[in-house]
Amino acid sequence: MKLIFSSFLILVSSLAAQPLNVLFIAADDLRNDLGCYGHAEVKTPNLDRLAQRGLVFNKAYCQQAVCNPSRASIMTGRRLDALRVWDLPTHFRTHAPDAITLPQHFKNHGFFTQNIGKIFHNWIHEVQGDPASWSVPAVMHFANHGSDKAEVEGELPPSSAKDLKCECRDVPDEAYFDGRVAKLAVEALEQCQAKAEPFFLAVGFWKPHSPFNAPKKYWDMYRREDIAMPKNPEWPQDAPRIAWHNSREILGEGKKARKVTDENIREMRHGYLANISYMDAQIGKVLDALDRLKLTDSTVIVFWSDHGYHLGEQTLFAKTSNFELDARVPMIIATPQMKTAGQKTEALAELMDLYPTLAELCALPKPASTDGVSLAPILADPAASVREAALTQHPRPAYYNSEPDKTPTHMGYTLRSDTHRYTEWRDWKTGQTTDRELYDHTADPDETRNVAGHEDQKAVVAQHAALLETMKPIVVPGWKPVLP
Repeated sequence: MKLIFSSFLILVSSLAAQPLNVLFIAADDLRNDLGCYGHAEVKTPNLDRLAQRGLVFNKAYCQQAVCNPSRASIMTGRRLDALRVWDLPTHFRTHAPDAITLPQHFKNHGFFTQNIGKIFHNWIHEVQGDPASWSVPAVMHFANHGSDKAEVEGELPPSSAKDLKCECRDVPDEAYFDGRVAKLAVEALEQCQAKAEPFFLAVGFWKPHSPFNAPKKYWDMYRREDIAMPKNPEWPQDAPRIAWHNSREILGEGKKARKVTDENIREMRHGYLANISYMDAQIGKVLDALDRLKLTDSTVIVFWSDHGYHLGEQTLFAKTSNFELDARVPMIIATPQMKTAGQKTEALAELMDLYPTLAELCALPKPASTDGVSLAPILADPAASVREAALTQHPRPAYYNSEPDKTPTHMGYTLRSDTHRYTEWRDWKTGQTTDRELYDHTADPDETRNVAGHEDQKAVVAQHAALLETMKPIVVPGWKPVLP
């Protein structure tokens, strides 16, 4: 422990010699196993080079696998039960009006803060993003993903895609949101270089979220016949049905729900990879500008995704589950003169840990009311650990706010330890656990068998149940969220 602490002091003292900037890069719906850093199936040269500059967190987890709650937690450093945000419509300031967000904390201590692209939730709310967080108004941050349609001068080239969630047109990068986000981010960096004050620049990319409509050249990076189909397409053995959802983002729902063929699935998986590579190219433009402007040696770079994604695994599409594919996210932290650059860590982390981590790295006062813990010791020693487990949660129905009474029936709390994923589904009104799941990641990393009911797993269940209680999950019995 002394060695870890000493290494950490050396790291902080070397960084504190000059004010550090922060480049805070976000992706949307990017799952970890197809996310970055050398995965065989996806081409992400720019994320790969960022990984060589920083430390890759192999076991980072979101707080909830849907956009608004995840981002509310990241930006406030708070657990969702404290914020009472578990749906898309509820703005985090509804129940936490005085919260000091991550960029707001930096702004309050002399940083210029700016938001380009999707950082907070991007639509529905009356308040667009969070104006209090930024020194200047946010741009390209508030829209619906469905409005990200190709815009070009002259006639729009035709699409060769067949699936209704896919589009493949021969258009330039800036035809879609992310190309324009990258252009504005480069311009912002150029303006930041001319300023005397340190900056916190948040750049939120909209991809690889559906629709799968990257420009054609990114589709051309992959051969459809080489793209793997889901290796675990079946519902997990003995898993409770409460863990399931209807995949409405991709399949629709009710009478409009569709069935997809293998051809549809393979095309969407192709489009998802194309979206990732398109986003990666935009990240490359921002990193190139940081290098060209000689800002890299004075900037902490963070990359994260708000949650993971299903593409046919476990019968599911999109997000809103408590499974590993949705809960686990890619995350990289790169600091100047980093002694652990290019390494990976298996230390457990939660996205809300970014708030205290960045405050500590930039020598800001410790945030007053965050639930996250600083990951700085892990940056100094990738073998270190700051968490026994990572907590994720999701209500049922997945989008309960669209139900008639706008109240969940259950909240599912899922805990990821080094070896297992353990989930309890708790009745919303009584708080009683109605269903349990346990997946042994040492033997079943794809979560194909729920072993919570197995006699030989009783001790493991008890151990993880006790650990879950230390995370202090709460459900307010009978509490109804404020309606939009």
